[in-house]
Amino acid sequence: MSCRYTRFLKDFLESAEENFMLGYRVHYFLFTDHPEWVPNLILGAGRQLTKIKCPSSARWQEITSRRMEMIEKLIEERLLNEADFIFSLDVDTKFYGHWGAETLGNLIAVLHPGYFGSPRTAFPYERRSKSVAFIPPEEGDYYYGGAVIGGRVSSVHKLVKTCRQQLDADRANQIEAAWQEESHLNKYFLYNKPSKVLSPEYLWQDFKKKTSNMKVIRFSQVIKNYNEVRPNK
Repeated sequence: MSCRYTRFLKDFLESAEENFMLGYRVHYFLFTDHPEWVPNLILGAGRQLTKIKCPSSARWQEITSRRMEMIEKLIEERLLNEADFIFSLDVDTKFYGHWGAETLGNLIAVLHPGYFGSPRTAFPYERRSKSVAFIPPEEGDYYYGGAVIGGRVSSVHKLVKTCRQQLDADRANQIEAAWQEESHLNKYFLYNKPSKVLSPEYLWQDFKKKTSNMKVIRFSQVIKNYNEVRPNK
């Protein structure tokens, strides 16, 4: 998490404490370049937070691309023997409703709210064949959001390790996929189908009106000025 995103953390954690996996043991692992700026919050019983310092970058694309590597290392160094499930969630978000065991499964994906109901031709897949994230025009079924990744620790480890290797291969070939790690995530899910796909009620956008088929919004990206919070335009 870039220091510019620290402003979202208090709302994220307070809303998570009210809605996320209540009644279960929860360990938040927060990646940030400024651990000292993380607000002190009182967490519920059986819930804890660990801050992990990570390097900053002048490019937001590089920060988001490193997500897969950071999750891979966290799993290998701590979670393989400590946890059953893991969720990677963007911090510029807020919980508005219950998020519980109904979301658990072997490998979890969420439909991207920006492309929910759109035809495949509108999906921003990586279409350059030079990238490992390349998806041919005639392939693809859904467009998944990178703000939510989850599932059993072993399955998520396989996902993030594969995506990290693909990002490394692209970097060696001096190419960056259209939407960085999200492009590689969509490539992975094309050939390794998630066991459970969450509807956009588990990843909405605050600036969008709730549609008629949305009964409840449980988790949503907050409104922000991207030119302000991202280190490069």
